[in-house]
Amino acid sequence: MSFLKSLFGFGGSRAADEAPTAQASIEHKGFTVTAAPFRNEGQFQTAGTVAKEIDGETKEHRFIRADRHASMEDAVQFSLMKGRQIVDEQGERVFR
Repeated sequence: MSFLKSLFGFGGSRAADEAPTAQASIEHKGFTVTAAPFRNEGQFQTAGTVAKEIDGETKEHRFIRADRHASMEDAVQFSLMKGRQIVDEQGERVFR
C-alpha cells in the first residue's frame, strides 16, 4: 500500500525524510570520524565518514549501516562508535 501512496503523492516527501540532520566529529588515531546520521522512515540511520590527510591529500570513506535509532543522539553516538571501529579494523586500507 505504501508504494501506491508514494506513487500517487499521498506518502509525503521521501527526500525530506532522508535529508541529513546532524553531525559530530572526533579525532581517533589520526583520523577524523564524523557522524552524519539521517532521518529515514521515522528513525535515524547510522552513517558518517572517516577521513585522513595522506601525502597532502584528504582521503574520505563514507559509510552507511543498517542500524536505526529512535533518537538523533543515539544515532550520533553509534555512528561515531562505528567510525572508530572501521579505523581500528582497517586503518588506511579503508581508502583502497
